[in-house]
Amino acid sequence: MNQTNLDTLQKIINYKFKDILLLTESLTHKSYLNENNTKKSYERLEFLGDSILEFWISDFLFRTFPDFPEGKLTNLRALSVCTQNLSIIAKKINLGQYLFLSLGEDRGGGRLNDSILEDVFEALVGAIYLDSDLATTFEFLNLHLLPEVKKLSQKKVYKDPKSIFQEIAQAKFNITPHYQVISESGPDHQKTFKVAVFVDKKQIAIGVGKSKQKAEEMASIEALKIINT
Repeated sequence: MNQTNLDTLQKIINYKFKDILLLTESLTHKSYLNENNTKKSYERLEFLGDSILEFWISDFLFRTFPDFPEGKLTNLRALSVCTQNLSIIAKKINLGQYLFLSLGEDRGGGRLNDSILEDVFEALVGAIYLDSDLATTFEFLNLHLLPEVKKLSQKKVYKDPKSIFQEIAQAKFNITPHYQVISESGPDHQKTFKVAVFVDKKQIAIGVGKSKQKAEEMASIEALKIINT
């Protein structure tokens, strides 16, 4: 990745970094570390960005929908910052094009991987916050994420991918899908879960995530793609 590419990305996101190393770190996948003389991946920034996102969306929904009960606010918040929605935003700003990936991860489709794109978007949020302040970070989110949140808020029912797949499975097969953890890897503070979703005894799809919930969500997204085709 050269400086020209990073300049292009900064124009797309409408934010100019004072510390360009923060932007580089936010784009670096852990697979890249093994093949290059680099020590930091985006994971710490992702941790920070995830918390900022939760605060931003909670604040926005609380102020915008004073009549919504807690349950409805919770569902809309979950839908707004889920893997599927954040990966859509990441794709709109072509974030995958600028990632630092290992050759294997790149060839395996890492630049279009929804889970990676979600993580990198969160890392970018964390990087902007460290490079500026909370107000500037909120401006970035208002520009790039708020339009999608407003679209979601106009729906009468807020359903996550797991709920949608469950409804389809029950309608087609009269069976409620179930999820099973296939494997866990990594240290306790940084585990990766692989989860399979089954309809009866048939495995439909597999999802990977940094929590069981995220892995189940990814499995349901993949299952929906399979069912729809």
